[in-house]
Amino acid sequence: MYTYEKLLLENKAWAQEKVADDPQYFERLSQIQRPEFLWIGCSDSRVPANEITNTQPGEIFVHRNVANLVIHTDVNLLSVLEFAVQHLKVKHVIVCGHYGCGGVKAAMDNHNYNQVLNMWLRNIKDVYRLYREELQQIKNEDLRFDKLVELNVKEQVIHLAKTSIIQKAWKHEQRPQLHGWVYGLKDGLIKPIFEMDHTTEIDPLYQYDDL
Repeated sequence: MYTYEKLLLENKAWAQEKVADDPQYFERLSQIQRPEFLWIGCSDSRVPANEITNTQPGEIFVHRNVANLVIHTDVNLLSVLEFAVQHLKVKHVIVCGHYGCGGVKAAMDNHNYNQVLNMWLRNIKDVYRLYREELQQIKNEDLRFDKLVELNVKEQVIHLAKTSIIQKAWKHEQRPQLHGWVYGLKDGLIKPIFEMDHTTEIDPLYQYDDL
């Protein structure tokens, strides 16, 4: 059997199990989604948002990319953010990175990963440059790697706060809260490391005054 065929069989088994437990499950799910959370996570296959938070379909709106980046020219990310904040009215936006992230690790060396990946990873190199002094004081390479994962998450949360999407919602509705988390592949636990909300002061250079 081809491996993709196994996925289809597992899907049928899963759907049958759901209906057996709750005959109206899919009918309810198909009506409307009202998630309270937007999850911006890494594309890494070991970090599935629903599974590691033990939530059900419909509870978390999800966007994933390599190394969970928030880039202001990424129309995909911004369209997800705008839809989640303005239309779904999410109360929380979570940026969740993970220790052992291949994207963050790649950004720590000088290898040429060719044009597209080089462009993407440069955003993480910018984080390293911003915190270079702090990072270079960490002599253990593994610990330095872990710290860059955490700092990368922090910076992505700050990038969210710089968007007019978030600032407009903060001004008029005092939501959402922004959270920076890091997931541990070795223990399965999530570590909260950073938060922002409508009371948080950001650099005036990034503030919009006509929202």
